[in-house]
Amino acid sequence: MMNLRKEYAKIYDKYIDKIYRFVFLKVNSQEIAEDLCSETFLRCWEKFKENPKSIDNPQAFLYQIARNIVIDHYRQKGRTQTVPIDCVPIADSGLSLEERAQNNSDLFQVRQAIAKLDEPHQEVVIWHYLDDLSIPEIAKMTNKTEGNIRVMLCRALKSLKSEIFREGERGEA
Repeated sequence: MMNLRKEYAKIYDKYIDKIYRFVFLKVNSQEIAEDLCSETFLRCWEKFKENPKSIDNPQAFLYQIARNIVIDHYRQKGRTQTVPIDCVPIADSGLSLEERAQNNSDLFQVRQAIAKLDEPHQEVVIWHYLDDLSIPEIAKMTNKTEGNIRVMLCRALKSLKSEIFREGERGEA
């Protein structure tokens, strides 16, 4: 049992920040995100202690649990909410003030553009580009084909590019 706990602790340490960020983006409340994140890891632990080999991809499994818990949360509340992506904090990279100002401006544009995507497209962009999930992992989590995920990513990136270009033109005017 001790080795099982150590193995699970490694999974927890590796994925807690990613799962928390994902849940927080969905609920926009630190307290609710913490509760739902705890529930996610509790459900994963229950499955893990039954049969650790049944979880072949812990990251995909955790995201699937988190996604379902968030859906359940909103079903219980009887409402749906989309959280603006600009609520997510970005860590300080140690750049100069001028470089940070430029990066913040660029990040603001990207955040605004992502916030305009519908929820499924936001999720695939976040999972693939922020959390480094592969297309097969995302397909498994969402029960979609890899081709479908590629198409969603392509469309999301096209929309992002178009939106950022439009914003850039508005800023120059």
